Amino acid sequence: MHKNSWQNRRRRRRSHQQNPWFRQQGSDERGNLVAQQSSQDSGHVGDDEAPSTSSGAAGSSSVPDLPGYYFDPEKKRYFRLLPGHNNCNPLTKEGIRQKEMESKRLQLLEEEDKQKKKIARMGFNASSLLQKSKLGFLNVTSYCRLAHELRVSCMQRKKVQIQSSDPSALASDRFNLILADTNSDRLFTVNDVKVGGSKYGIISLRGLKTPSLKVHMHENLYFTNRKVNSVCWASLNHLDSHILLCLMGIAETPGCATLLPASLFVSSHPGDRPGMLCSFRIPGAWSCAWSLNIQANNCFSTGLSRRVLVTNVVTGHRQSFGTSSDVLAQQFALMAPLLFNGCRSGEIFAIDLRCRNQGKGWKATRLFHDSAVTSVQILQEEQNLMASDMAGTVGVALMTQATGATGLELWQIKLWDLRTTKCIRQYEGHVNEYAYLPLHVHEEEGIVVAVGQDCYTRIWSFHDACLLRTIPSPHPTSKADIPSVAFSSRLGGFRGAPGLLMAVQQDLYCFSYS
Repeated sequence: MHKNSWQNRRRRRRSHQQNPWFRQQGSDERGNLVAQQSSQDSGHVGDDEAPSTSSGAAGSSSVPDLPGYYFDPEKKRYFRLLPGHNNCNPLTKEGIRQKEMESKRLQLLEEEDKQKKKIARMGFNASSLLQKSKLGFLNVTSYCRLAHELRVSCMQRKKVQIQSSDPSALASDRFNLILADTNSDRLFTVNDVKVGGSKYGIISLRGLKTPSLKVHMHENLYFTNRKVNSVCWASLNHLDSHILLCLMGIAETPGCATLLPASLFVSSHPGDRPGMLCSFRIPGAWSCAWSLNIQANNCFSTGLSRRVLVTNVVTGHRQSFGTSSDVLAQQFALMAPLLFNGCRSGEIFAIDLRCRNQGKGWKATRLFHDSAVTSVQILQEEQNLMASDMAGTVGVALMTQATGATGLELWQIKLWDLRTTKCIRQYEGHVNEYAYLPLHVHEEEGIVVAVGQDCYTRIWSFHDACLLRTIPSPHPTSKADIPSVAFSSRLGGFRGAPGLLMAVQQDLYCFSYS
């Protein structure tokens, strides 16, 4: 019985397959099913309104974000993302981010070249400022500050010609960092040598005059294979007579703090003689600072892992203060006997140098950031402190630039009132999530300058935290080519002109006032 029914079903199926009408009907049904399924899939993709982080540079928030896929706005289609460890794969998240950043950089460079006069604030230009000043709407202080902001926004990039006794080295050695002295007539430079290691030099800025921007590099054949963690100018014999370097240890050689006489490179002070190196065995120093306070004369500090050392160069006496985190930034106060420290934990605290290391309660002031503090700057009257941290990410910054969003919080630079220990101002836009990047505060000009991990140099108004200008790097962005900058109202000495110096790769650029 069961056998006969099974044979009948088999004959009926065979007859349906042989009948042309049934074959056409079956193919139509399958075609309709595939078309319906594809329309459902496309409808599902179109209904998903989640913004795509990979297509953020194109500014298209309507393109859905599919996990494991990347949408190319030029070809208008999705591509599969393979694991990042596959070196043959051109579509990695890092590569996509790099492409977006490079596209944005080239666009900004083109806009800067075309637009000679930029407006820092809407509704303000030279004629309107002058008219408001004549009508009495602006006092002298406000007029000078706003006029200075206009000049900052109109600075033009020009390449500086560097002269040296070894021109071949200039073409291969890459700038790691530059640091201007107090009078802004010298730059201390750390250059990465092509064969490995580092080389130090001092650039004299006295010849930095328009239209021919020429400077001279004074070098000394002093190499080190160790990484420079921190550097500052030191005033041992006279103002800025030495350079204090914190060097990492390597292999069996421990880390140290080295006082390098500036006279080894060039004599800028009458009666200077080539001095000798002075090294202090201080392993694992993250930061350093030199004291100009008379109560801590001839002293420098080093920030270590969970410890702060204050060393007297002449006597060799040391004070040690235990901390709960690594100390990444330091600065001495000039009038009060205080040393301010910024930690990896986000804490900022001041050490009262009159207290002994065994005493209690030596933390005079305590402030807190949300992430690791990379720079602290005490302002002139020592009632305020400015600090920057590692709170922001490149991805958020890219989305902000692409979508024009203003509600995102990137509070990485904060101005603190030391009397009330409260944050009174926040500067938005700085990008840093891992790098040790300095902060430049210039109260006389009323500006704040910082270079981000995304290789953009940003300039804010000190008084109201308005972002005045964003300067892209002249070279493609990379982790190894973050620009190092120095700003001064008197580049080249007392008679110098205001401007910004930027060192990146083998080149030095000057953004001078027009």
